[in-house]
Amino acid sequence: MLSELLQGIETGGLLIIQDSCSYSGRDLLRSFIAAALNREEEVHVLCFDVSEDELTDGLKPPYTQRLHVHNAYPDPLGWTDHPAFAVQQFRVEDLTDLVKQASQPKPATLVIDSLSWVLRHAAPPAVCRTLQQLRKGGAVRAVVALLHADMHQRGTVGSVCHLASSLIAVAPGPKGNEAVAKITKRSKSGKVAQDEETFCITEDLTVAVLSRLPEARPNGSEEEQADPTANLTFNLRLSESELEAKQKLTLPFVFSKEKKTALLHPGPGSGRILYEPDANDDYDQEDPDDDLDV
Repeated sequence: MLSELLQGIETGGLLIIQDSCSYSGRDLLRSFIAAALNREEEVHVLCFDVSEDELTDGLKPPYTQRLHVHNAYPDPLGWTDHPAFAVQQFRVEDLTDLVKQASQPKPATLVIDSLSWVLRHAAPPAVCRTLQQLRKGGAVRAVVALLHADMHQRGTVGSVCHLASSLIAVAPGPKGNEAVAKITKRSKSGKVAQDEETFCITEDLTVAVLSRLPEARPNGSEEEQADPTANLTFNLRLSESELEAKQKLTLPFVFSKEKKTALLHPGPGSGRILYEPDANDDYDQEDPDDDLDV
């Protein structure tokens, strides 16, 4: 699935690469930049965490002619008079203008390195709203963002990842140059596919998938349909004669048609209470409650 995502992200897609202090996802992010440039896409990068030289290291011309780096690393908060880009500009209007001014008419891929820097200096609901608006299309075709999960509260990470059409959570692999990617991909129909792969990144930013977690068997496979009555000391199944006798049996609480008719349409005199006084009854017309102890 990792190779499939590197071949292209659907229009309106949001890919989140989630890393932590135990393993950096920046090399994988740069691999996605290189793959987009190889497809002759226009790529715009908001660079907050590292310098432009460090980010573009390994990216070779002529592909870099379609790479537009908006370097916010020297002044991310816009303290100078003319910053290249500042976190306050992380709004859909400013980002749209930024992309339109520096690229071809066709929609471009927007890369954010990293979204954590934006979340530290802007309200998470505003950031999520901007990401959702960027997904609706226009100047930006797709968004790829790096997120440092251990820098934020769990609710903030969950809110951002909930917007993603694809999520890649990376962690250290069994060897020093290997990593493990847990991938979640959501289709527009609502179907969710998950996969886990071990990969490594070569010097030319090519991703090599080394192994995949064995796929789970479908729910209808024969091995999973175990018979729960196989080892019982008594029989839970009925023979044909027993089943026929069961179907003919009339249960006492099941009303017949005649009984239902009698209850729903009572005949004359039904429902009346008839009382005949006894000779020993002591009843005083002047004081009907004389027999009560008050």
